[in-house]
Amino acid sequence: MIFEDEIWSLLIKRAQKAAVRDEIPVAAAVVCENKILSCCSNDKERKKDIMAHAEILAIKKAAKKLKRWNLSDCMLYVSLKPCQMCQEVIKQSRIEKVIYLLEKPEFKKDFSKTQFIINKNIYSNTYQQLLSDFFQNKR
Repeated sequence: MIFEDEIWSLLIKRAQKAAVRDEIPVAAAVVCENKILSCCSNDKERKKDIMAHAEILAIKKAAKKLKRWNLSDCMLYVSLKPCQMCQEVIKQSRIEKVIYLLEKPEFKKDFSKTQFIINKNIYSNTYQQLLSDFFQNKR
């Protein structure tokens, strides 16, 4: 598809520019109705922002352009399979289709030592009720 060739070419150029800036060379584009709404590359180092992944930046830019957060009628093209953080943002934005060129490289290991610990205590039931009431009122 000629339009897809244009998207992939654009993403490769953006990823190359990111590499020159010493960013991990990942680029993403949000497409809606055969129009590229946004195209971004990783910018975490320059912005000193842990959330400045290409996918998140592209989604935020597209949402701003469309003046809505629900991007269910859009597609996301990405040079590399999105990380877990980006996958959750993609799901929250309601994007239904993500197309990427490569899986996560084997040399990229998870160096995180973060532990996630649930602390069930006297506040758990109160908070559970708050969440239940909130979503029940929404439906």
